[in-house]
Amino acid sequence: MCPGCYKPDTEGYCRSCRKLLFDGAKVPATLRFETPQPENLPVYHEKTKKISIPGVQLKYSLVLEGKELKLTEKGGQYILKPIQPALHIKDPEAAPENEHLTMQIASQVYGIRTAANALINFKDGTPAYITRRFDVKKDGTRYLQEDMAQLSGQSRHTSGENFKYESTYEHIGLLIRKHVAASLPALENYFRLLLFNYLFSNGDAHLRNFSIIQTDMGNYTLSPAYDLMSTALHMPGETDTALNLFEGDHHSPFCSNYGFYGKPEFMTLAQKIGILPSRAERMLNRLLAAGDQVVTMISQSFLSDDMKAKYIQAFKDRAGRLRLHV
Repeated sequence: MCPGCYKPDTEGYCRSCRKLLFDGAKVPATLRFETPQPENLPVYHEKTKKISIPGVQLKYSLVLEGKELKLTEKGGQYILKPIQPALHIKDPEAAPENEHLTMQIASQVYGIRTAANALINFKDGTPAYITRRFDVKKDGTRYLQEDMAQLSGQSRHTSGENFKYESTYEHIGLLIRKHVAASLPALENYFRLLLFNYLFSNGDAHLRNFSIIQTDMGNYTLSPAYDLMSTALHMPGETDTALNLFEGDHHSPFCSNYGFYGKPEFMTLAQKIGILPSRAERMLNRLLAAGDQVVTMISQSFLSDDMKAKYIQAFKDRAGRLRLHV
């Protein structure tokens, strides 16, 4: 099975994934170096010490030379996320496939534009998540990209350690309206992504996980989606969303009654950021209607049977919330 798109009867990456990830190069699905361990971490750190990739996860930069992916200190084209050694997350060994699966569901089932991604193994067979940087041009230069924390002027210096959680999804929508020329389609894509994150229990969709990026024409558009995963599988006690939908949302009748967000709060958010109710309703219904496809993709994924069951249950629980009425 292709470790990129799950295409059956495929050894290594299928032709479509090779084109998407590596411009057609026949890159093997196994790296030539070992998984990060205490004894070889200095090698990783030496190669990546100057790279700046936001987030708390271990992330390494890779460059493609011919058909081989190599660790690099600069000019990286790919981001590699190994299994996290952190003790504060549950089932860390499932994290690479959790992210890969969630990104593939977003792309294949819902047509959400995502960063190209796949699973890849270290030399010893340990899996990792790999994604191609969408801000890197073919000539090695980069497109200008700004995340919502930057657009808000928020940083550790201005807003403290939790700066990327100090906002609302309504505020991000208003930033998109301000900075993106074709704001209506961008807002609809953004709203659909918010619904997706909620439906798939992604409780870490903070300010830095949404960006705008400059196009070849010089204007800005919403960047492809990235860092999508069902975080509830690894952080059972986390909040349902990284940010509030809008100020005062927890006092709405539905949330006050049930103790969590439902369709009414998302419909209110859609209205606040300028999306027609009929369009918002259509997007929500489409997400909920694809349940069978979602379960099929989860079932054929590389997750363990136990993690598949937990993922499916989390999805069904959130779908049930969005079908409830006050």
